[in-house]
Amino acid sequence: MTPRVLIADDHPVYRDGLCMMLASTGQAEVVGTVADGERAVAEAVRLRPQVVVMDLRMPRMDGVQATERIVATCPDTHVLVLTMHEDDESVFAAMLAGARGYLLKGADQAEILRAITAVASGEVIFGPALAGRVTRYFARLAVARPAREGAFPQLTGREREILDLIAAGLSNRMIAERLSLAPKTVRNNVSNVFTKLQVADRAQAIIQAREAGLGR
Repeated sequence: MTPRVLIADDHPVYRDGLCMMLASTGQAEVVGTVADGERAVAEAVRLRPQVVVMDLRMPRMDGVQATERIVATCPDTHVLVLTMHEDDESVFAAMLAGARGYLLKGADQAEILRAITAVASGEVIFGPALAGRVTRYFARLAVARPAREGAFPQLTGREREILDLIAAGLSNRMIAERLSLAPKTVRNNVSNVFTKLQVADRAQAIIQAREAGLGR
């Protein structure tokens, strides 16, 4: 199924170029474009796209705030950050806000389409320039914070096992294969984990799990 996409970027040349590129491929349906964070939230609520491609620096409301609001109000809409900012503060602020993906504007057409498809299906994805940095960041957390005995007592043994694999970067499909479970069983357990941890998405669950020493 072709993902429905909303583009939020205050640079008209880039925004219009991205819109034309996605439309030309036939692999994504652009349902709207906006130039600021407030409109991004309003249009996400109105149009209910599967993916919002979000810049970070925009007028009226920045991309991090807009991401937080979209994640809170539109649970079936996922945010892919596409920006020129690659500093750690921007990357992790977007993750904490609930973004499921982060690409830099130097990404080519294939990378952007692959990221949109992954985010639309519920995966978490980072561009090649950022993936290694994110992995190293979480690896440092794991070394600094060994797994706490009794962490997440609200989870069942199976749910904690699945959280550990989520924190290690495995997708639902990979978890199902690793544990010899049906994909639906994994999806249900992942949903239970998110509810019990009171997180909105996979990125936030990964952060909590890594801070507790899981996923090493």
